[in-house]
Amino acid sequence: MQTWEKDAPGVMVLPSGRMVRGRGLRNGPAAAPFPTYGVYLLGKPPPAVNWDAHWLRWPDFRLPADRDEARSVFVDALERAGSERVEFACGGGRGRTGTALACLAVLDGIPAADAVEYVRRNYDSHAVETPWQKRFVRRFTR
Repeated sequence: MQTWEKDAPGVMVLPSGRMVRGRGLRNGPAAAPFPTYGVYLLGKPPPAVNWDAHWLRWPDFRLPADRDEARSVFVDALERAGSERVEFACGGGRGRTGTALACLAVLDGIPAADAVEYVRRNYDSHAVETPWQKRFVRRFTR
């Protein structure tokens, strides 16, 4: 089992105890321990990494280009987080990453109306940046 340390930078603990790391790609390369699976939320293909990864096309300050794909990726990432080091990353690590983490929180049992606040309290106080990102989370269902 390869999971994160709960006090490691950028790691958010979900209600189930699963842990995921969020980070901003502009902040430099990933720190050790490295993820075993990464989800990269970008408008263009991400840089190559040495672990299993998925690119979810998601332009900055917007929403995922394919919402069905996003849901599928979130469900897979949540499942993997039970036994793997899963990270989500976008350019700055707040808007798209925070939105994705809030959707994971919904999938893990947090009411959609409370998910943004959960992520702001447990990951980054500035997570989920735009009104449409907040609305996306509020409308996201298990």
